[in-house]
Amino acid sequence: MNLRRRILTIAAWTIPGSFAAVFTFAGATWQTPWRTILMVTCVNMAFSGTCVALCTFGLPWLVPRARRHLVFPLNWLAVLLVLVMFGVAGSVVGSVISVLTGVVSWSPAFADWYLGSLKLSVFFTVIFGLSGAALEEARARLVRTTLALQKTQLDGADARRLAAEAQLASLEARVDPHFLFNTLNSIAALVRDDPKAAERVIEQLAVLLRSSLDRRTSLVPLNEELRLVENYLDIERLRFGDRLRFSIDAEPGVAQAVVPRLALQTLAENSVKYAVSATRAGVTIRLSAATRGERLHIAVEDDGPGFDASSVPDGHGLQLLKDRLAMTFGGDAACVIHSRAGSTRVALDVPFLTTAEAPRSVERMLNEQSEDIPCL
Repeated sequence: MNLRRRILTIAAWTIPGSFAAVFTFAGATWQTPWRTILMVTCVNMAFSGTCVALCTFGLPWLVPRARRHLVFPLNWLAVLLVLVMFGVAGSVVGSVISVLTGVVSWSPAFADWYLGSLKLSVFFTVIFGLSGAALEEARARLVRTTLALQKTQLDGADARRLAAEAQLASLEARVDPHFLFNTLNSIAALVRDDPKAAERVIEQLAVLLRSSLDRRTSLVPLNEELRLVENYLDIERLRFGDRLRFSIDAEPGVAQAVVPRLALQTLAENSVKYAVSATRAGVTIRLSAATRGERLHIAVEDDGPGFDASSVPDGHGLQLLKDRLAMTFGGDAACVIHSRAGSTRVALDVPFLTTAEAPRSVERMLNEQSEDIPCL
């Protein structure tokens, strides 16, 4: 990324965010004098601008080196520690500018004000820094896979298999941004009004981020996915209150079956978007998992207003999930959508594979489908 683009990125994050923070965290309203709003916005820009600049210039240098020299999760722990230092630096610069401009004066209350500013600086630097680093890492992973295809002299079968894996990596990378930023939006409203709830949500987000950052396998045990979905829906329930109700019913014996990473979260997110967000009335989301012979059947249902299931666009989360199922299981998996007013049901039907069986089965499927993928 060249210097001009980085500067534009810093401005794009800092200016709107600093202005919005005046109303979200400083308690300003549209009746507040514009001179005050402008002054507080400038102080916020000093805080956030320093943090964003440090992340924009520091993370592209730090993340590749952490990945190269440290193993997971130590590499991400190193990134986390550096982000905390970036947040502290941003709070120091912002505080100095606040004092010099007269917005804040030295007084007994200054220490409390600074501690609050420090917490917010570190919190948002860590959350958005980790999110940005995760997205860049996903893109870098795709680039590395593509370069490996172009530069490594492999026989035709290996090259086709690697092409299939590269396409799967691309689909997974496209899922993660949607998931991360949707979850972050749920936290923003809690930081000021309910700090304890915000702390609990941060812990739940840490679990979700850990799953998103761990790319060692595309298939994970169903019980892990169920915990992630419960964390996600708990976060959204804090955001929507009584408008969101949910239940999870997993048949005994399905816990160790494997499913595509974040597949269930995609289904739950679809219900939140098209049912809970679309109506002021309460909505119930029901998730069930059961076996049918040698098949695993998962369904997410809601009683919301429904959506047009016949015209799901290419970038839609459900379409991406269908693509991931096709890349992972070939024609041996299905995602069926039924939606009408008052009832929406999205069902997954995949082979029942355990963590021990999955690697061999998926490798065989990738090899079979890669015969139709041309070498790059």
